[in-house]
Amino acid sequence: MLGIEWHHAEKILVIAPQGKLAVEDFDRLADEVDAYLEEQGELNGLLIEAESFPGWQGFAALLSHLRFVKEHHQKIHKVAAVTDSGFLTILPKVAGLFLKAEVKHFPYHDRPAALAWLLAGRPE
Repeated sequence: MLGIEWHHAEKILVIAPQGKLAVEDFDRLADEVDAYLEEQGELNGLLIEAESFPGWQGFAALLSHLRFVKEHHQKIHKVAAVTDSGFLTILPKVAGLFLKAEVKHFPYHDRPAALAWLLAGRPE
């Protein structure tokens, strides 16, 4: 399951994986984000909050995740990964190779700093 928390005034979305990610999680996320983008045009920030990375329920869920990223990354300005997971701490280095969004890692206990960074404005 994927927890979704909107900060509409700031144009920020917080997502929190709660167990292994499924195809349905990304379908629901895509539906919500697409509706938001249709109305607002863009997201200032995405905060991914996961003390540890739960993984995917299977290969189809991984493909759904990659499809979501491919279809949405150009309309999200910043991504904050708030985690202590070794897998997710390398996200900024890997993501920077193929994403338009600026990506930064924050320790799991530092959610306020991540939100402040997202609110600091759009990347150049």
